[in-house]
Amino acid sequence: MDGILPLWKEKGLTSHDCVMKVRKILQTKKVGHTGTLDPEVEGVLPLCIGEATKIVPYLLNTSKTYRATALLGYATDTEDHTGMKKDIKEVASALPTEKIEQALASFEGEITQQVPLYSAVKINGKRLYEYARNAIPVERPYRQIYIHNIRFLSTTYDHVNNEQQIEFDVTCSKGTYIRTLCVDLGKMLGFPAHMLQLIRIASADFYKSDTITLNKLQLLKNENQKIPLLSMDKGLKHLDKLEVDEETKRKVLYGQKLPKPDKLPKTDFFRMVFDNQLLAIYQFHDNHKEIKPARVFRLDDRK
Repeated sequence: MDGILPLWKEKGLTSHDCVMKVRKILQTKKVGHTGTLDPEVEGVLPLCIGEATKIVPYLLNTSKTYRATALLGYATDTEDHTGMKKDIKEVASALPTEKIEQALASFEGEITQQVPLYSAVKINGKRLYEYARNAIPVERPYRQIYIHNIRFLSTTYDHVNNEQQIEFDVTCSKGTYIRTLCVDLGKMLGFPAHMLQLIRIASADFYKSDTITLNKLQLLKNENQKIPLLSMDKGLKHLDKLEVDEETKRKVLYGQKLPKPDKLPKTDFFRMVFDNQLLAIYQFHDNHKEIKPARVFRLDDRK
């Protein structure tokens, strides 16, 4: 059983919980996830099964798409709805859509984020959330991340609590903290804010329509039905592709270095394909003078 299982992770489970449950259902130890989701977040979580675990490193840096809801009116110490309320400032009247759209658009491209205090990033061997829980002051690092696209969806004004919700979709690079994006959006609009809700609606080329729930997976297994695994190649669509001929195919399968191709791939790692069959993942070598294998697949690995 080899391939990619695009799981729909439900709230309340960690990514590790999902891996353990799938291992038990499919009765295999070879299960790996391609990027964590917080327990309070639901959404697309591609899992690599069997031989597909070999491509996990090439899936970790893929872009992700989220549907987020920011709430303006107060901040929290965790930057999401699970934290303690602080910095209250009522939204006296609804902010106009045009102003919100302009603020969101300003985040597109490369931006700098400060890592949240409640995160697993390590400083001097200790995770930031450990500093937070022990009330130890610490300097949080900054990161460069990339927002590929951000799109306003809707806004709702609460006349009772003088708060405003803003819903938007965002496609971003690895390492982006959406709760921090919500906080920074609030700052740009002049109000303390936090992330109220988050759903991952896509991961690389996997979408909600591709996914299966744990309950459905268990049902299929109980009924001895086919498990809907997707090919490894589908998980690598973000890597450029080089089509090779029969002679080059043999060299690729033997893991040989090859001359620089006439048409250079645009990605650092790229797929070597013969007749729609994934043979290997290659990379540049010797200052782009040659290309060499990063991962060669056996014939029965290419499912």
